[in-house]
Amino acid sequence: MIELEAKDGVARLTLCRPAALNALNHALTDALEHALDRVAAMDDVTVLVVAGRGRAFCAGNDIKEMAAVTPEAAAALATRHAALMDRFGRLPQVTIAAIDGYALGGGLMLAVAQDLRVASDRARFGLPEVKLGFNPGYGVARLLDVVGGGHARDLLLTGRTLHASEALRMGLVNRVVAPPTLEATIAALAADVAGAPRGGLAATKAIVAAIRAGAPGREPEHYGAALGTSAAARARLEAFAKRGKG
Repeated sequence: MIELEAKDGVARLTLCRPAALNALNHALTDALEHALDRVAAMDDVTVLVVAGRGRAFCAGNDIKEMAAVTPEAAAALATRHAALMDRFGRLPQVTIAAIDGYALGGGLMLAVAQDLRVASDRARFGLPEVKLGFNPGYGVARLLDVVGGGHARDLLLTGRTLHASEALRMGLVNRVVAPPTLEATIAALAADVAGAPRGGLAATKAIVAAIRAGAPGREPEHYGAALGTSAAARARLEAFAKRGKG
């Protein structure tokens, strides 16, 4: 269900249900939860790339499984998925979605749960729930934060599918590249981010998460802690100062 590998400070988590377009069934949800436990414990990993195998990033919830679910079970599964998406934001690692193909419904919300999103120009995005007679089960607040109210309502209320270029214009993704260059682009971006000390990245993620939740970001405290206790930050400052003198 999941492949997880790590090298040179970058981990890659791949959803592996290509025949089902990587749809989120109970088994894949279990696998994702266990994978995030492993990632959270990887002290030598600074960046996590999230991808899907085959022609989809993730097509959302498994429709075959949903067709037989009770209202109570549906609400419980949505609650579980909401908690899963929140966990990506709490990871100390910077997370990057590598989107090639479909990112629909819960799959789009999985992409939005990542810090950064890079898509190939054959990626397609949408929230088709309203066309099926129900609403997204989670992630609406995060979507509003990423793309703004007007664009979010467009996605939520029309159920239409977006081309990657339109997703870029509305800010749903950060970059769009040709399919053959997606992996190289992701690798270069991940390596660039992983080159920064992990402490500063984790603190910045924590600040953003706090502000988004309506709490103080406590930027001065994080800033002071980094300068006072981070050997990596201190070493880089000293090296920068020496270059300036030269």
